[in-house]
Amino acid sequence: MVTIRNEMPFDIGAREHLLDRVWGPSRFQKTAERLREGREPSAGLSFVAERGGAIVGTVRLWDICAGPGRPAVLLGPLAVDESQRCRGIGGVLMRRAMTAARRRKHGAVLLVGDAAYYGRFGFSAERTGALWLPGPYERDRLLACELAPDALEGARGLIGATGRLTPAPSLDVLVAGLIRDAASARHAA
Repeated sequence: MVTIRNEMPFDIGAREHLLDRVWGPSRFQKTAERLREGREPSAGLSFVAERGGAIVGTVRLWDICAGPGRPAVLLGPLAVDESQRCRGIGGVLMRRAMTAARRRKHGAVLLVGDAAYYGRFGFSAERTGALWLPGPYERDRLLACELAPDALEGARGLIGATGRLTPAPSLDVLVAGLIRDAASARHAA
């Protein structure tokens, strides 16, 4: 059974390992990563999928501005372990993230991704034509979903990071992550 829950500090090592397996080192070259670098995810908007004590899926949302004075959140990366794909885990993570963003009164969610996949969650390029990212990207992959009516009406300009800066991890968090990673490695062996 898969459990979807809020990400905890001790999940970070396992989450990073999952992202390395799913996306590889090229994930750090993506333009959307420029908006996440050195930032904390939006409060209460990081989720993991756990099966048998192992992290098998993840999604986070990040505070951004969709042009000057227009707050929004950026979704990504969404990742599901290859061995767990085609079981609906990605869809459940997406729905949880979107519901949580709506409850926290965010007006819009943006992402860079495949319209064929994300369209079923309400994403399209309809409201992103006058927005741009700080680096190279494929314009048709810049998608948005309005959570509040007309949240992106007239949105124009550079999408920028607005979230909290990442503090240096405490020794307790580092040790907890190492313990969790060791336990996951033993469980997987």
